[in-house]
Amino acid sequence: MKKQSNLSRLLQIAGSHKYLTYASWVLSAISALIALVPFYYIWKVMQEVLAAAPDFSRAQNLTYNGWMAVLFAVIAVLVYIGGLMCSHKGAFRIATNLRLQMMEHIVKLPLGFAESFGSGKLRKIVNESSAATETYLAHQLPDRANAIATPCGLLVLLLVFDWRLGLLSLVPVVLGFLIMMAMTGKAMQEKMKEYQNALDDMSNEAVEYVRGIPVVKTFGQTIFSFKKFKDSIDRYKVWVIAYTKQLRAPMMFYTAAINGVFAALIAGALIFTRGDVTRDFLLDLMFYIIITPIISVTLTRIMFQSENAMIVDDALQRIDSVLNLKPLAEPKQPEHPNGASVQLNHVHFSYDGRNQVIKDISLSIPAGQTVAFVGPSGGGKTTLANLICRFFDPQNGQVKIGGVDVKNIAKEELMNTVSFVFQNSRLIKASILENVRMGKPNAAREEIMAALHNAQCDDILEKLPQGADTVIGTKGVYLSGGEQQRIAIARVMLKNAPIVILDEATAFADPDNESRVQAAFSKLSQGKTVIMIAHRLSTVAGVDQIYVIEDGQITESGKSQKLLEKGGVFSRMWQDYQTSVQWKVAKEVQ
Repeated sequence: MKKQSNLSRLLQIAGSHKYLTYASWVLSAISALIALVPFYYIWKVMQEVLAAAPDFSRAQNLTYNGWMAVLFAVIAVLVYIGGLMCSHKGAFRIATNLRLQMMEHIVKLPLGFAESFGSGKLRKIVNESSAATETYLAHQLPDRANAIATPCGLLVLLLVFDWRLGLLSLVPVVLGFLIMMAMTGKAMQEKMKEYQNALDDMSNEAVEYVRGIPVVKTFGQTIFSFKKFKDSIDRYKVWVIAYTKQLRAPMMFYTAAINGVFAALIAGALIFTRGDVTRDFLLDLMFYIIITPIISVTLTRIMFQSENAMIVDDALQRIDSVLNLKPLAEPKQPEHPNGASVQLNHVHFSYDGRNQVIKDISLSIPAGQTVAFVGPSGGGKTTLANLICRFFDPQNGQVKIGGVDVKNIAKEELMNTVSFVFQNSRLIKASILENVRMGKPNAAREEIMAALHNAQCDDILEKLPQGADTVIGTKGVYLSGGEQQRIAIARVMLKNAPIVILDEATAFADPDNESRVQAAFSKLSQGKTVIMIAHRLSTVAGVDQIYVIEDGQITESGKSQKLLEKGGVFSRMWQDYQTSVQWKVAKEVQ
């Protein structure tokens, strides 16, 4: 099957707006031809001046020819603007449709996709790759039509007045074109891909670095935390310098060739005339010296169009890297969970298909129980919770909710069955009321206010100017990490799902906020199946069951007292935790 070209694919996305794109090409080409007409009137002016010299009063048509040159120049500009208006309208529609297509696909992907893909990289693809197609369609394609029409009309002008000078002026053009083709071949396309990869890498590291600044400043790890970001900048610097040096020589020869046309013309004039310069030959020579700079401008435009075509090709490949990701399979005949129990049977999972993060885990959580996942960082606790939410599917084994494999539960029903509060909950730039309403879009104001009250948010609303209607993130209205967590808990309370997953939900809370968050958790947990992931072991002491997860496996399970008596991993973690909370800063005695 023949691969669809980038242009035909983009025009297909444009729908009926593709006719505006076609119109822009026609108008741009017409504009290019009209733009050559003023040069004919300039030639007429020079002819009349040379014929009338030294008595210039005999030149009667100078004003007429001058105004005709201006008129056609203005017409060319107006026609070109009309072409750009058409191309921009079509380009904006295509870029919009591409972004919509990507976002509609992204929302169908598993929720863990953004974390594994890289949020900075994903943002750059959605925004900048679609913007690259917009620039290409709005400017580069009309300019290409213009650049094709210009040499055609120019070739006629070059050969009509003096075919010898016309052919001579084309020699540097051919040389420049050959150098340009050498610079913009397959090697250039590969370099363009490397360039975009370097930019993606920097963008991703920048986003992750900015997100981690609170932790960085807290623990004073500024230099070390900056290392990965700096390394990505250094790699980009090395690549850019090497590539610039590689293109330095051919770019010098190309520039010299396309800008040296007038030198070739003067040399040719000396050869052709052998010192016998006629008025007509001088007129033609002056005309060619004036018009040949258009050749260098046209060639340079063609070169940049080749580069932009490569940028668009790379942009579409990056867009496809998102669109080609497969969403999790939806069941053809959905089943309904019977209750809020959670069961894992011999579950295995790997992010990359090679290194297993979860290794043959089996566990059963009865409905209404509160359990905790604890263990060293990187052991697989959050990954296990993600599998229960079906952010990912395990490679082997089953994850069941209410006795039904999560793969057989419709996505909407699964999301209504499981709620989660992350350690760094995100709130959108909207009112507190709208942020909470996301848990239940059809909720009445009274329900939302009750959820905010149960989530211990009364003190937050009292200090804000418009209470629950205050917009977060604008005009200086910002909330602390613990306050954002309480708003997120209110959202989960409003949703009222039977299963709740709390992933390090008190990680960024200060002592006062932590006590309020814990009170909100107590209210939230009533009558629900709760799975807690925690490093603060004091928060899990009273749960029904603790699972110690280490290196992707359950190494211990049971109630806290039983695990402490056992003297295993949990007991050592508890001792380390108790030691850490008893640390004090001693005041130096002078």
